[in-house]
Amino acid sequence: MTDDAPELRASDADRERVAEVLRDALAEGRLDMAEFEERLDAAYRARTYGELAPLTRDLPVGRVAAPPVPLGKEPAPAGEWAPRIVGGEGTSRGAVAVMSAFQRKGRWTVPRRFACFSFWGGGELDLREADFAAPEVRIDCWAIMGGVNIVVPPGVEVVVRGIGIMGGFDHSEDGVPGEPGAPRVVVSGFAFWGGVGVERRASRSGRRRRGLHGGNPHGGRELED
Repeated sequence: MTDDAPELRASDADRERVAEVLRDALAEGRLDMAEFEERLDAAYRARTYGELAPLTRDLPVGRVAAPPVPLGKEPAPAGEWAPRIVGGEGTSRGAVAVMSAFQRKGRWTVPRRFACFSFWGGGELDLREADFAAPEVRIDCWAIMGGVNIVVPPGVEVVVRGIGIMGGFDHSEDGVPGEPGAPRVVVSGFAFWGGVGVERRASRSGRRRRGLHGGNPHGGRELED
């Protein structure tokens, strides 16, 4: 955020960019929960650049660009999962479960940024048959006395950055190398008396394809439906 024209009116997109930096800072431990909530509230109330600029002045806002990945479906060797990075917008940008449940599964497009909130409820995000709007997508999970489960297909790289207090994020799939050209899924957020699980599971069609060509090329166990 620049200080060059502090009197200019801020847009919704400007406020959301600041909110994203604040969420990153919370996930990385640069802000505690009280500081995060105070700054986030100020960001959404801000009307000018001058009000937004101080909220991230002491935070790193640089981003490392992901390596370029061709859009569309890449040919894959026999038995490997071929991702579809289609660009554009996602089918859905978020989901909420308050004493209820949500589910995203089947053929849908994961946006660059997806946010989900669970309070005394649960949700499932199934990415096995999904398309991806970008080479790297981010899923922000907020689980308060609730849970969210994310199912990814073999071949996808997963990075987990969430914070848990009397709750937790599943790191079992964190750091597993992805296949060349496959999307990267970053899972972040906050869990309080709740949990966010990540599991790697092949779809039925994927298991049939791998069975014909000698099983899982990455080794290890793939869960079944």
